Amino acid sequence: MSGGLVALLDDVAALARIAAASVDDVAAGAAKAGAKAAGVVIDDAAVTPQYVSGADPSRELPMIKKIFWGSIRNKLLIILPALLLISAFIPWIIPFILMLGGTYLCYEGAEKVWHKLRGGHHEEDEAPAVERGHDAEAKVVKGAITTDFILSCEIMVISMNEVATESIWVRAFILVLVAFAITVLVYGAVALIVKMDDIGVHLVGKDSPRSKRLGRLLVTGMPAVLATITFVGTIAMLWVGGHIMLQGAHDLGWHAPYDLVHGIEHPVAGVAVVGGLLAWLVNTLCSTVVGLAWGLIVLAVVGPILKVLPFGKAKGGHSESAAPAPNGAPDEHHA
Repeated sequence: MSGGLVALLDDVAALARIAAASVDDVAAGAAKAGAKAAGVVIDDAAVTPQYVSGADPSRELPMIKKIFWGSIRNKLLIILPALLLISAFIPWIIPFILMLGGTYLCYEGAEKVWHKLRGGHHEEDEAPAVERGHDAEAKVVKGAITTDFILSCEIMVISMNEVATESIWVRAFILVLVAFAITVLVYGAVALIVKMDDIGVHLVGKDSPRSKRLGRLLVTGMPAVLATITFVGTIAMLWVGGHIMLQGAHDLGWHAPYDLVHGIEHPVAGVAVVGGLLAWLVNTLCSTVVGLAWGLIVLAVVGPILKVLPFGKAKGGHSESAAPAPNGAPDEHHA
């Protein structure tokens, strides 16, 4: 269900494929695939800093480096071969995998909204992993890589769906490019985020009043930056998840939700100059509402089941992969 800016991106990518040589086709396909996976990318960047929160500054970048290479292995050695085999032999199953991933996105986004509305937040009660020893740090890194695997599956399936008409070799090349580009983008941003307060402390120690002001701004502003990234990531998950569910339902023959959103979007699309932007905003808002509604339904059904399973989720939302807190409470990465 493309509209506004998304439709424009689709049109540009289509023109590029017609006019360009094979190398340009790969670049256009990679850009298009990466754009459609943006919502998951934002959430990935929002989640990861919390795994190294409270760690000794000397351990932050090494931990991020381990998670980065774990993410690359997830994408290239496990997910990519599996997707290429699926696309070659049972391509009809990809829309169902995509909708399963969309359901997960809606569930994750709705769970974050639900816990935020209930005022649940427990991360500050847990000691940093590094304070609990090397083994605990290794478990935190393993937990981060496990969470990344789920998000990477969604990114790669969304990307695969966008280039499904290409040859298998072009698909493979595009997905390799997407895997590297998105992983570098996510973990480069994460490294910058987690070291920003250290940069601020360094600037505060300078003699220049301007450097001191900038340093204090960086130190005091980082909590707000992290909160903003988390908020944007939640909205992006609901938007992408809702969009996937609308498009999937339409492709499977249930046209009413798709047609309703298209009908709401259509009147503003004709507005001069800003029509495309307004149509995209309406489409995004409707997809977000659909994503939240579907996510809350799934949460109501799945939530009680997860609570009784040994591999279920912690109260904060993500898998209980890290070491337990000293008081024996389950590890909770984020609310």
